[in-house]
Order: sequence, then structure tokens, then C-alpha cells
Amino acid sequence: MSDRDLLIDRDRLAPGVLEVTFNRPERRNAFTKAMYAELREVWAGLADDDSLGVVVLRGAGGKAFAAGNEISDFLEADAVDYENWIREMLDGLWSLPQVTIAAIDGVAVGGGLAVATHCDLRVATSSSRFGYPIARTLGNALSGTVLYRCQAIFGESLTREMLLASRLVDAARAHAVGALTAVADDAAALEAEVAALAEGIGQASRVTIRTTKQQLTERARLAEASLPGEEERLRAVYGGPDFAEGVRAFLAKEKPRFGAGR
Repeated sequence: MSDRDLLIDRDRLAPGVLEVTFNRPERRNAFTKAMYAELREVWAGLADDDSLGVVVLRGAGGKAFAAGNEISDFLEADAVDYENWIREMLDGLWSLPQVTIAAIDGVAVGGGLAVATHCDLRVATSSSRFGYPIARTLGNALSGTVLYRCQAIFGESLTREMLLASRLVDAARAHAVGALTAVADDAAALEAEVAALAEGIGQASRVTIRTTKQQLTERARLAEASLPGEEERLRAVYGGPDFAEGVRAFLAKEKPRFGAGR
């Protein structure tokens, strides 16, 4: 496989289908700032591309769709500004005129789950799991729009379980609440399901799809707009002792010892 962190394949799966593969299997495909920057460029190039009807996102290696972000990147910039920059990339994905499919084989947590919930459709292998265990790992918090997107896809109950109990949700439960379009037995079955979805979408009216996506996206934006005080709330978290301890422990490969507010 290529040594590039992001692989772009056009028309391999079917004509009119673009595949984006997160290619850092040794790091469970954790996102780097460079990967986010390249994704922003990809979305910008697709915004007016009428030749493509489907965009498939997947992770390499069979263990993860993507397992969060490279934490060291948060140390090189203002953490809240970096989160806002990532959120702009997610909005670019969500706003694409093409139908976006997250093909998930393994864990989709943190930034990986944020990307998956900003896609139109999600399919996964039966061993896949989903969550935001940040209360036990980093001691940070999600931006409001990312949180609301998870709530819209997984529902209030599972979103609270993911974040408040730091539990990962398996594919069967995710499918039961409608977060997944389908669950496949293995990677080969996942590939077949994605191909079937892409083929069906390729036969549909692009006008209908684009118009419907615009309607759904605009309506959701009204409900998911950031609340007053959102940035101040995040700055208090990222500037606080728990996030500092979470980053220290993560880089040291230790279990964090959170103690603020106890």
C-alpha cells in the first residue's frame, strides 16, 4: 500500500464514485493536521463536480475507520482554534452535493466518529464499534455542532452513554437505532454492500439527490447551530487541568489521573 496518509481513488469501485482512504493503519488511521488540510482541499474540489455522484470514506488496515486525532497536533496551535478549523472541514464534508458513505471496518471513535456522522450513510462490519470515550482519555469536550450531529444520528440515549459513561456502542445497537444503513459480516461483505449502494445511487436523479441534501442540511443547521457561549465553554475545558493531564498521560502512554472538581 502507498505510504501516503490519504489515498484517493476515482472510478475504481464504479464509474462516478470517489473513494477516500485514511491510510495510517499503524496509528489506527488517527487524523493529522496534514490529513485534515488535504481533506478540506478534496471537499473544495468536489463542491462543483457534476461527474461524481458518490464519495466513499474508509480506513485502511481492517482495525479502524479512524481512531481520533493525533493529540500532539493540539499542542502546536490554539486548541479551540484547531477544533474550529476541523469543524469547518466537517461542514465541508456535510455540505457536499454527492452522497457520502462511511464504510466502517473497526473502531470509529473521536474524530473518526465525527467524520462518520457527517456522512449521509454509514455501513459497518459487525465487529465495528463507535464512541467518544474522551471523559476517560483526554478530558476535553466536543464542539456543540459535532455533539448535535452525533445526537441526530445515534439518538439522545446512546449519545449520552457514549460521552457520559465512556462506553463504545457496537454495530448491532447502532443499526437498531438507524445510525447504520447495514451491518456486514466481514470486510468482503462490507465492500459488496458499499458497491450495491453506490450502484443504486448512480442510477438515481442527481437533481433530486442534490436538492434533498440541500434541504436536509439547511434544516439541520438551524437546529444544530452553536449556542451562545460555546467558544468560551470550550476554552475553559482546553485551558483546564484535566485536558493538560489527558495530553500528558496520552503522550506518556499512561492512564490519566483526573482530579479537578473532585
